[in-house]
Amino acid sequence: MENLRRRYSDKIFDAIPGYISVQNRELRLTAANDAFRKDFGDIEGRYCYQVYKQRPEKCENCPVERTFHDGQKHQSEEIVRTIDGREVHVLVNTTPIRNDSGEVTDVIEMSTDITELKNLQIQLTESRQRYRQLFEEVPCFISIQDRDLRIIEANRLHREAFGTSYGSKCYEVYKHRTEECYPCVVKKTFEDGDTHIHEEVVTSKAGVKINVLVFTMPIKDQNGEIESVIEMSTDITQIRQLQSKLESIGLLISSISHGLKGLLSSLDGGFYLVNTGLEKNNEERVKKGWEIAQRNVERIRSMVLDILYYAKDREPNWESISAAEMTKEIHGIMLSKAENLNVKLELINDKEDEVFEADRKAVHSMLVNLVENSLDACRVDDKKGDHKVTVVTRNSPDYVEFEISDNGIGMDRETREKAFSLFFSSKGTEGTGLGLFIANKIAQEHGGSIKVESEANVGTRFHVKLPKKRLEKEPEISEIAVGKDEEDEE
Repeated sequence: MENLRRRYSDKIFDAIPGYISVQNRELRLTAANDAFRKDFGDIEGRYCYQVYKQRPEKCENCPVERTFHDGQKHQSEEIVRTIDGREVHVLVNTTPIRNDSGEVTDVIEMSTDITELKNLQIQLTESRQRYRQLFEEVPCFISIQDRDLRIIEANRLHREAFGTSYGSKCYEVYKHRTEECYPCVVKKTFEDGDTHIHEEVVTSKAGVKINVLVFTMPIKDQNGEIESVIEMSTDITQIRQLQSKLESIGLLISSISHGLKGLLSSLDGGFYLVNTGLEKNNEERVKKGWEIAQRNVERIRSMVLDILYYAKDREPNWESISAAEMTKEIHGIMLSKAENLNVKLELINDKEDEVFEADRKAVHSMLVNLVENSLDACRVDDKKGDHKVTVVTRNSPDYVEFEISDNGIGMDRETREKAFSLFFSSKGTEGTGLGLFIANKIAQEHGGSIKVESEANVGTRFHVKLPKKRLEKEPEISEIAVGKDEEDEE
């Protein structure tokens, strides 16, 4: 009976579909099944690491040695090499063999070939890495959002441009606003499962406005339910900047036609007062009509100058200008409008009047636009009783500075970031969206800048900084080439 049991045990030992070996405390192989001998060869007198790994010393993390140490079963993954040079991934399980006293005398090591499974895992990992690389390096802004519009994933370009914080709302990251955008194409995709396209203007973490074309697509789970939405935004800023000037001027004319009509009607009213005053010899009537006519002619002139500045790039007509005289002139022009709006217009000039080089008409237009914007901000603010606009000049060694501040309606962050954008107006149909754009353009043409500080329901401050000396224009490549040709001809 014992011989029968031993014979069947040997058959079972050899028939097990895997590599089985028995090792003593020296890690010397004392037995092995047929599958082991077939793939790894002779075992007599050899150590496991010589047979399995073809190495001269034992492995650093040996599961057999750990089983001898603590008497417990252990498991590990290993790569072994067969006698024909094949690398085989195996899952190793060790089990102690004890004598009658309970001492571990040998260890059975069972190794299952998991090469095919490991290759599938490697292929899956490589596929994920390729997907991740594609996701990271796609030249557009990509984010994945949940139903609460929270960003749960974003690619490298998105993180670099917007400083993406996972878990933040998309409109906080893109628009720096506190409420959802309308329309929201991500929510539409959650609602109907369709792809949607929309154009937006977003702001980077550096404050740069970016025109983007947004595409949304649903991501579904195994049950076909939408679990998230992927939003891909392509930067089309350059395309928008390169749009036809003619088309832009057409939009401009359309947007300001209502304003011009109102100004012309007011101008007619002024002329009517002048004419009837002359007929009736009413000096007060003539004076009032003439003031109205002058004011509206100035506004028409300012509007036309804005159009011309947008329609064509031109070199400034440089001349020496007194900062104090310039602001006094603007204060005089805008004072009547301020009084009509019941707004106090205050002028504070630096004690030392400085002269700077600039295009008089351009700087005049820029400052008038800023003052008018402040007056309008006070006009539409119905939460305060006393409104005030202050114009201040300051001098520094290299710059002249103008500061126009008001306690009007103010701007939230999104409005503030778009303030100098073409055709953007916070006044709805009352504004052309051109004044602040032109003002900023004039400052930049003079080598200066305009910064805006504003808080909703508190007020706004525009800080204009212009160099006192005009910047020398660097010669263009074509000019350098022409000069060189002329020298060669001489």
